[in-house]
Amino acid sequence: MKNALSVVLLFLSFVFYAQQKMVSKSNSVKPNTDLVKLNDSIPALIPQKIDGKYGFVNQKGKVIIKPEYSNVGFFTEDCNLLSSPNPKARIFGSSKYASVHLNGMDFRINHVGKRVYQFRKNDLGKCTPEFKTQLFHAYIMNNAYGIIEDAKFENPGDYRQFTIYPQYDYLHILEGDDLRNPMIIASYKDKFGVIDIYNKVIVPFEYSDIKRNFSWKLARLFEVTKDGKNYYYVDTNNIAY
Repeated sequence: MKNALSVVLLFLSFVFYAQQKMVSKSNSVKPNTDLVKLNDSIPALIPQKIDGKYGFVNQKGKVIIKPEYSNVGFFTEDCNLLSSPNPKARIFGSSKYASVHLNGMDFRINHVGKRVYQFRKNDLGKCTPEFKTQLFHAYIMNNAYGIIEDAKFENPGDYRQFTIYPQYDYLHILEGDDLRNPMIIASYKDKFGVIDIYNKVIVPFEYSDIKRNFSWKLARLFEVTKDGKNYYYVDTNNIAY
């Protein structure tokens, strides 16, 4: 009797172990290697224009979402959908989705490129953009651009009051989350680059143009071109995507 009980207990232990192993195996989700980040500060998927159409590549440059759209945005939140009166539409306002434009219609797509939601006017809620007053501004003197900090600047005759003394052909402070350390698009001798408020060169002066858009705020990327036609993104290490 004892031997039979031992056999039963051993069998039940084996069954329990096997079930636990199967559950553990089924719960383990393999990471998508195509979305592994080389640079944690920028998105895993980056818009790219190929043969006149927009799609998405990963940080290694591999096409993940085929180029078929006339316009695309980053995988970021959509405030109008997040505040939608339709509870079922709100989920598509999260940063898990990106907005794309195709054949006159706007959609949200997921990370594998599936169109999961088509924009409807009745689904759009009211969105009040957050406004933050910039601490620094461009200042023109003697036809040259510099940078001043509003709270400290009073006398343009005192060079010590300038954050960056006027020396550039053009400067534009990009909107970002860190008001004390903004990125600044600069032009010098007909070439564009990016500097910080300490006048340190972040992106070298080798571009014919850098767009003054929200790519830095949304994705910590700069949209640049060398020929004035073909734009692409670079990060703060000047690595192209």
